[in-house]
Amino acid sequence: MPSTDAKRGAPLDAATRGWCYAAAAACLLPLLLQLPHATALAIAPCALAVAALSWRRPLPWWLRALLALAVFGTVFAAHGFAFARDTGCALLAAMLALKPSETVRVRDARSLLGFALFAPFATFLLDQGPLSLALGLAGACLALVALLRLSGFEAGIERGSGDWRLFRAALGLVGVGLPLALAAFWLFPRLAAPLWGTPGMSQARPGLSDSMTPSEWVDLLSDDTPALRVQFFGATPADIQRYWRGYTFWNFDGRTWTRALWIDAMPPAPVVPSATRWEYQLELEPTDRQQVVALDLPLSAPEGTTLDGNYGLAADRPLDEPRRWRMRSAAPAAFDARMPESLRRAALQLPAGFNPRTLALARQWRAEAGDDDAAIVRRALAMFHDSFAYTLAVPLAGRNAVDEFLFDTREGYCQHFSSAFVVLMRAAGIPARVVTGYAGGTYNRIGDYWLVRRSDAHAWAEVWLPGRGWVREDPTAAVSPERVYDTLADRANAGDGPLGGIDALAPVFDVGDWMRRGWNDFVLGFDANRQRNLLRSLHVDADTDRALLLAFAAAAVLALAWMAWRVAREQRERDPVLRAWRRLEKRYARRGFGRPPQEPAVAWAQRLNGSSPEPSPLLVLTTRFAEWRYASHQRDPRRARELIRDLCAHRPLAGEP
Repeated sequence: MPSTDAKRGAPLDAATRGWCYAAAAACLLPLLLQLPHATALAIAPCALAVAALSWRRPLPWWLRALLALAVFGTVFAAHGFAFARDTGCALLAAMLALKPSETVRVRDARSLLGFALFAPFATFLLDQGPLSLALGLAGACLALVALLRLSGFEAGIERGSGDWRLFRAALGLVGVGLPLALAAFWLFPRLAAPLWGTPGMSQARPGLSDSMTPSEWVDLLSDDTPALRVQFFGATPADIQRYWRGYTFWNFDGRTWTRALWIDAMPPAPVVPSATRWEYQLELEPTDRQQVVALDLPLSAPEGTTLDGNYGLAADRPLDEPRRWRMRSAAPAAFDARMPESLRRAALQLPAGFNPRTLALARQWRAEAGDDDAAIVRRALAMFHDSFAYTLAVPLAGRNAVDEFLFDTREGYCQHFSSAFVVLMRAAGIPARVVTGYAGGTYNRIGDYWLVRRSDAHAWAEVWLPGRGWVREDPTAAVSPERVYDTLADRANAGDGPLGGIDALAPVFDVGDWMRRGWNDFVLGFDANRQRNLLRSLHVDADTDRALLLAFAAAAVLALAWMAWRVAREQRERDPVLRAWRRLEKRYARRGFGRPPQEPAVAWAQRLNGSSPEPSPLLVLTTRFAEWRYASHQRDPRRARELIRDLCAHRPLAGEP
């Protein structure tokens, strides 16, 4: 059998190499799923190619250097040459994909597996969902299996390519560490900020932006991942009332709408709410932003948020984890009915030298309608309804984007409709602004809540009318109301596009999202308050971090003691007779009469018996032990119990031997 040192320096065999590569791939998979698609699609084929090319021999150093430069350059270019959390994770994935190119011997394989274990941890920086946890655990278990196989390879133990006992051993190791992990999750004091403190995402995650340029929402409107979930208590708003208010845009430079920060900093405008109120619980998915949407209009700012001058809500910190608020909203009966002159000027602002045809049309309408602002609003909505179409396939606009949309293409989606409508209103002398947020939602029958997806992102307009103040007008709904109000199930029932015919799968989607919501509630939503409430229910005073640390320390000590007991139990002798014999040997060893490892048991007892004509009790007991252990006979459990009892009861006599 080759020595351990020789094995450590020997090249890996094919089966062991395969296990190591498979473990590294399993660790890499959850991280790739969280990276931008273009980055993941560049790294995955590279990993497969490197593993195949370096299977028999390592790649030359110059080729490895070229590959590293190419992959790193691609990653940095894809992230705008900004180093942030997602850039670091992408670089880690790229380095892990290249690592097999230099994996030849045991120490290289250990390095590969140790490096691969960083990938699941990096995944949790981007997503803490149940799928990422399950894939990360699977990758970590497979890495343990590969490490066990490497240990066997070093020891010269021949194994088949599918030794499933290694899986049982790896699961046992995970089980040993599980109590300590649970103690850390339930009892370690929750921190206000993550320990790693890395910068945020270099690229904004899908969500509402704090500016709006028409034609830039195509990716967002095709993203069906959840944005928020809402559970109503009492009345549920009708379809045309489910508008979730986000940013309000006042400034327009001819191409992009932006916020007026000085207006955001003002106190909320006076509002007379209508009699209909809605009470609900809002659960927001992480966005790395501070914006909080609320049913139009929120009556007050819940704890941890502030209300700006446009009735937009902002959280006290970025939403880097699921957050939940209890809120109340009501449709306004009058919204800022006495608008100050400074705001009126801001709501009529238009850039000079843009969209001359739109300005001319608005002046014509004003001349024909006189002072009737509502008539101009109705005329614009009628024009959209009669002559425009909804589509996501919109060509890039030129300098006079609103003119091109209103008079040439006449096709677009909510960004185009709301932007053009507000420009038209301002040109006609009617104060107007753009509001973005979400509209609609899908009812989950399993969980009794509404799911709003990122594809429900929407932009609408608000016009200021005398006596009523700001009034919501949705030109997109005038063109294509089904795109605003229809739920996913409605579209499926109508056979609309790729969703057609999948209504039978709606319960599956409902169950899946209900489980995800439970995960957010049970795992990701376990914050400091719920931690203290849990401990109070167990009659543990956890009002201070010191008390929490003491509780965690006590639980950690118990968990470590259990780990030590499990490890010792795994290492102790499994045969109870042999275990009793070992204890007897230790008693003699403490008196200086221990048995050398090379000396047979009976020879040792005879040596201690000396020249005495009568066999000593030790010799008799040792003879019985040797017969029981080595004689060819059916072992009698009763005799085994008697032998264990006598071995345990025997003590060296004073002066023996």
